[in-house]
Amino acid sequence: MGSITRTFANNITTGGKFDATDLTGTLPASNVADASVTNITAVPALTSVSTVASDPPSPDNGQLWYNTTTRLLKGYVLSDGSWATGGALNQAKSQAGGIGTLTAGLCAGGDLPGETANNESYDGTSWTEVNNLNAATRLGQGIGLQTAALLAGGYQPPGYQSKNESWDGTNWTETTNLNSNKGAGGGCGTQTAAIAFAGVPGGPMATNELWDGSSWTEVGDLNSGRRHVAGVGISTAALAYGGDKPSPSPGALTEQWDGSSWTEVADLNTGRSTLGWGVYNLAGATLGHTGSFVNNTELWDGTSWTEAADSATSTKEGGSAGTVQSAGLYFGGESPPRVANTEEWTIPDSATKDVTTA
Repeated sequence: MGSITRTFANNITTGGKFDATDLTGTLPASNVADASVTNITAVPALTSVSTVASDPPSPDNGQLWYNTTTRLLKGYVLSDGSWATGGALNQAKSQAGGIGTLTAGLCAGGDLPGETANNESYDGTSWTEVNNLNAATRLGQGIGLQTAALLAGGYQPPGYQSKNESWDGTNWTETTNLNSNKGAGGGCGTQTAAIAFAGVPGGPMATNELWDGSSWTEVGDLNSGRRHVAGVGISTAALAYGGDKPSPSPGALTEQWDGSSWTEVADLNTGRSTLGWGVYNLAGATLGHTGSFVNNTELWDGTSWTEAADSATSTKEGGSAGTVQSAGLYFGGESPPRVANTEEWTIPDSATKDVTTA
């Protein structure tokens, strides 16, 4: 900023006294030379950039933050994703419960044809048969992680069941049943805090049940009953999308759960019965059935769905696993016929980027 000169000659009175009555006031803008800002020592805080001690676990695309531990300004950039072939299941099957992550998954139960109790574990490269379910079932809802999971409901002749089994990483144990018989529903959360919603029988259901680690409680229903619906998130913040419903069928509906009620949000671009992976604000929807087999992939950014790279194989009723949008599995299903394929979804360049250094 340039220098400012002001003369006080007119402030000396005829008696030799100093007149200070007009020394206050606003300097005209024309009197200020905007030549330099080198003397500025501070600026207001940038409120749009969060200050955190550690990087956010699931940042939004384009989010910026300052890490006070590393003293770095960082941002998250979501790049294009792609599918790659993974290790094949030991048995071709459809309608299995998918659990876990890209490198630590479970494929529980399914249809061979005919219900199976078979359980397979994925290590990021290959599937290994591990201890079976107590009851052969298909269309059960897989919830949780490879070492701590649930398989809720499903179909076992002569009909849909309310059975609930808990996995400790080694064995399945029968635990408290659902309040109603159901299968082909959605669900998400953890082994000790989960929700299970929608499904059949009796036409597409809207019921929603909350699991607290020991029992199920009926809570707020979906706005629209559906079956073969995808579910991602946790028991207090979740997303339900796609699925068959009376009209249209299959549906493109997406609903968001806030811990007490469901709200309809932006639809999928392609309505279909589908499975998905991810967290509720960054979800993925893959493959499915629209009356024909499809290989669509769509990504959710918290507001809307965007078409992404297609998978290699068009299929339906496969299992899926994944806890982040940038890494997931899709396995088995019908192409037709039933397949043992595994496809791995990754967004390799999605990462926290340093915007500047300390």
